[in-house]
Amino acid sequence: MRSRNLGLIVFILLLVVGLLVYRNSNRHPVEFVRDASHMIYTKHARCRMDCRHIDETEIKEILENGTINYEKSEPDGKPDPKYAVEGTTRENQRLRIIFAPTNRGMVVITCIDLEKDWYCNCQ
Repeated sequence: MRSRNLGLIVFILLLVVGLLVYRNSNRHPVEFVRDASHMIYTKHARCRMDCRHIDETEIKEILENGTINYEKSEPDGKPDPKYAVEGTTRENQRLRIIFAPTNRGMVVITCIDLEKDWYCNCQ
């Protein structure tokens, strides 16, 4: 009876480990084209930029040079993928910008200061 329970526990553990490995191995990063030629800023992004003293140049700087944080991104998102791109600006602000590449252009959804909690009254 005991060896039967042990066998069941081992089987369940192997199944869970197998599912985790399969789930993580199927995450093939989709190519993120960093095209800053036509930037579209949401109302929310503009408000957050204002609160955090971030300008369009810094947003483009992060887009072009930042690192994609796939843990915070949704490359398979619908209707458009979303990418969390992180980096440090010329003014040493560590930022995470959420971008959504669309047919109309690169949409800036929001921007987050990773080191300072700014007061914002954005909706």
